[in-house]
Amino acid sequence: MGRATRLSQYLVGLRKAYEGTIRLGVSTDTHDLTGEVTAEDVSWENLERTTIERAVVSMVGRQQQRPPRYSAKKVRGQRAYRLARRGEEVELQPREIEVVDFALNDVSGADLEFSCDVSSGTYVRALARDLGDTLGCGAHLRSLRRTSVGNFDVDRAVALADLGENPEPTGSLAEAVGHLPRVSVASDEVRNKLSHGQSIPAAECDDEVVALVFEEQLIAIAEKRDDMLKPKVVLEG
Repeated sequence: MGRATRLSQYLVGLRKAYEGTIRLGVSTDTHDLTGEVTAEDVSWENLERTTIERAVVSMVGRQQQRPPRYSAKKVRGQRAYRLARRGEEVELQPREIEVVDFALNDVSGADLEFSCDVSSGTYVRALARDLGDTLGCGAHLRSLRRTSVGNFDVDRAVALADLGENPEPTGSLAEAVGHLPRVSVASDEVRNKLSHGQSIPAAECDDEVVALVFEEQLIAIAEKRDDMLKPKVVLEG
């Protein structure tokens, strides 16, 4: 909220964690419950839990993922889902993703309760689709809840209605960009320069993007330009 929203560009690429439900035996054109059913297969009834667990574990790691046809990816200058809704052929190129963790938490009939930790840009409904293909019975994503983005965990979330007119911070700005290399600002003089958007010497800094901090307070996010650190987002001043 407030000035902190300016940090969002440095957060969107962080890993994300989810929990949800995958239903076996039913495939849809969107790979989730909002789509039209394209195939049904009851062979899931013959699957042992150990077979499902092995298939889930096999999907952990770096891989090429084919995005869903019904997605916001652009094809020929248009969103893929718009083309798909018009019945046009949509061919999306696979992209590299990483599934850091994929766990089967429970099995209830055709429904698999799962949790996963994935790189930014991963389509979890495509994971459901691919799991169904691996098991040979098809599948789609039934429910999904994001539980964390980087350092932000849903357990720390606060409902907007509970914030009030003068909400207390739930965390520091420095903590929010804790994944970025940190450079400590040594004096008020340097701090004032940064607050006015002025560049400072990069010293021995080798990182391209850094968080500039004065006494644990985030002053700015800076990018290295030659031998200088140029503020791109200034949080005070």
